[in-house]
Amino acid sequence: MKITLFVLFILVAATAFGQMPGAISGETQMLQIPDHPQHADQHAMASEHSLVGGGGYTYAQGERPLWEFGPVSQPTPLGDVARAFRKEKLAFKKAEIVFEKQGS
Repeated sequence: MKITLFVLFILVAATAFGQMPGAISGETQMLQIPDHPQHADQHAMASEHSLVGGGGYTYAQGERPLWEFGPVSQPTPLGDVARAFRKEKLAFKKAEIVFEKQGS
């Protein structure tokens, strides 16, 4: 309840501030788009620096064998998954009482 009142108070205060005379001028103003002429000029490139910090430079070439990345998992076929699910579903206990809808 307190949170609702607090949110309502903030909403009403913001609405009242928006209706305050002199807060927003009714006079039209020219739209001034900032001009940045140097963005289109050619510049010298910045010096290279490391993204990860430090100053070390490492270089590697070649490929790592696939066995270094861990065991290869064999995916279970979808049909086997469906059969296992069906067996689990049949193993569950059935409902003893069945309610039928009465009346219409």
